[in-house]
Amino acid sequence: MKKVFESLLQYLKRAWKQLVILLSLLVVSITCISVANGIQTNFGKVKVESGVIATEILDSGEKVNIGFKIYIPKDASNTNKKPAALCLHGYQNDHETSAAYAMELARRGVVALCIDEYGHGSTDAGMIERGYVNHKVTTNYGYDEFGKSYLEIGGVVRYKVMMNFSNLSFFSDYYANSYDFETNTTISKDEAAHVRDSSMGGTAAYAYLSTLDYVDNTKMAVTGHSMGTWAGWTVSAAYSGTAIEPRATALQCGELFKTTRDSEGRLAYDKDGDGTPDIHWNNVLLITSKYDEFNYFRDYIKTPVFDDTVKNEIRTNFLGVSASEAEFNKTFHEDFEKGTSVRNEYIITNHRLATHDKNAVKAVVDWFFDSYGLVSPIDSSKQVFMVKEVLVLVAMLCGVASTVAMALCLKEVHFFATVFQSVPNRPEKVKKGWKFYKGAIITVLLSGLTYPFLTQLGHGLMPLPEKLFKMTIGNGFLVWYVFLILVMLGFTLIPWFVQKKKGTKTTDFVDLGFARDDEEHKNKFDWVLLGKAALVAFISVLWMYLQVIIFEKTAQLDYRFIWPFFKGFSFSRLGQFCVYFPFFALFFILNNSRIFAVARVEHTEEKGIAAFFKCWWKYALCMVGGILLLCLLEYIPFFAQIGPGADLVFGTTFGGPFMSLLIVFAPQVLVFSFICTYCYRKTGNVFLGAIIVAILSCWIVTGGSAMLYA
Repeated sequence: MKKVFESLLQYLKRAWKQLVILLSLLVVSITCISVANGIQTNFGKVKVESGVIATEILDSGEKVNIGFKIYIPKDASNTNKKPAALCLHGYQNDHETSAAYAMELARRGVVALCIDEYGHGSTDAGMIERGYVNHKVTTNYGYDEFGKSYLEIGGVVRYKVMMNFSNLSFFSDYYANSYDFETNTTISKDEAAHVRDSSMGGTAAYAYLSTLDYVDNTKMAVTGHSMGTWAGWTVSAAYSGTAIEPRATALQCGELFKTTRDSEGRLAYDKDGDGTPDIHWNNVLLITSKYDEFNYFRDYIKTPVFDDTVKNEIRTNFLGVSASEAEFNKTFHEDFEKGTSVRNEYIITNHRLATHDKNAVKAVVDWFFDSYGLVSPIDSSKQVFMVKEVLVLVAMLCGVASTVAMALCLKEVHFFATVFQSVPNRPEKVKKGWKFYKGAIITVLLSGLTYPFLTQLGHGLMPLPEKLFKMTIGNGFLVWYVFLILVMLGFTLIPWFVQKKKGTKTTDFVDLGFARDDEEHKNKFDWVLLGKAALVAFISVLWMYLQVIIFEKTAQLDYRFIWPFFKGFSFSRLGQFCVYFPFFALFFILNNSRIFAVARVEHTEEKGIAAFFKCWWKYALCMVGGILLLCLLEYIPFFAQIGPGADLVFGTTFGGPFMSLLIVFAPQVLVFSFICTYCYRKTGNVFLGAIIVAILSCWIVTGGSAMLYA
């Protein structure tokens, strides 16, 4: 025991600075999360709970647990019932993406329920439960010519599901079922030959919300963003004409279809085509972003949103006015009690940021209170949600930094000392001037020009074993990474064997960042170094993972900023992490080898902050340059109101999800470049930095984003 104590004391003497940094980062994270929790609970006036709704999948009767987070005003009770709202997120998001709307509603006395839709977050049903059909229409629903504007959908199941996102389960059989135009009958080619539940669990969640004894189920509403708008249409349609029908439906960046009006003047849909509307919606608000990257995916907008976009046929049909009368930001047929009010709100933001736009939140809060027939106790322009979001961002950055801090603490453990060597002293290998820029340009162009094509190919069309590779967005990155792995292997192995054959080989494993710089190890791949570096990396990220788990349990908050980043794993998602991680690890090891070891730049071996930034910007250029190039290609013409660059240059097939993801992906890779640069300077090998960022990136992809199968 005495020896153990003495060893611990010696370790503390060696590592006290690193431990102080580690604990300081933890204190900042705890402080930020605590204050953020105070804001989301309105400092004790709102109760926030997380859990699951046990229900059944429509049609199949299969049991499913729908993850949720609910915001309950503290004064809500069975004798003081409160109005309520169901909040539905978009594709690749989860319940926390709806937090801005939920928080602002809850602090004004509304019970707000945010759920994880099928395939997302902690819900244990895959996106396949939404169902799909064998066709899509080329013009918008209700405006097509029967039997002539359909395309047969081929390809893998995930592609068929995504091609049916705007096809809703309450539509007529003509749309919502696989259809044979030769016989004018519905057909069943496979088990998912109809759109089963386009609410993606929202219908069951709404029913659950209506049964809570502190909810006034005569004053309920639904809001959704992007994919959640289709779910929102479906939820409100499911309860049309019932005692608990929603008083309002707010669609954030959503799609329209051809509607009519019922006898009361409310927005309606004629399901069976008999001239009498079967479904109606009360008080529908449509929020349109000026810079919406997904407009090109929608059938009713082929150009950026301008002031006169509101005058197109489908908008005027929605508003129920002529083109000359149609306006943004004006309520038509205003009668909230009867439910006839409609409005198209126009906000200056892009698709993804509509979830956290103050004007969009204000519009929804005002719309719901008008629909409830109540007056908000707090002015809708007085909002606090963004403070919470920034605090969680700071906590997340501290959490990520703590992975490196933990690695430095492990540096002082003798077992891991071999991982932390100096950068090889081989000045002849340093890339200067044109030698560096030539390689950097090739790297930037190769990654940038292949990204739109290969990510989209993997996302929807690559015939991967879908019950093994279940992550839809993950498959996009998987295919892109595998291609780049093959390219990097070619750049590494071909010169290696050519030099070996000619007897001119001057490159060893140290030059590739794969070995320690000594005679014993430099001519072979250093498996011991890899193993110990991997162990350091996993322990370091585990430290961050424990923070996430604790914060999820104590504050119902994870590490994110607007977009989901780091969440706790379910067993299914942990399994997916194990499936994808080897590909991510191999990619980042080879990537770091090419960028940091093979293309090592001046000042890498020098100490100090100034030297760090002198070499970091060059490494960052190689890592994130291709992504930044695509950002410029996508958004310069977009903000110039010409159109999204990828849609214009490559076609609409290669725009959309992965291009809009760039605003999230670029800063993520920039942070990774910091980690990799720092770790290479501290270790002299590529393993530690590569494995840390491989774990982090694979965690992001598998932790909460869309899964096709549960």
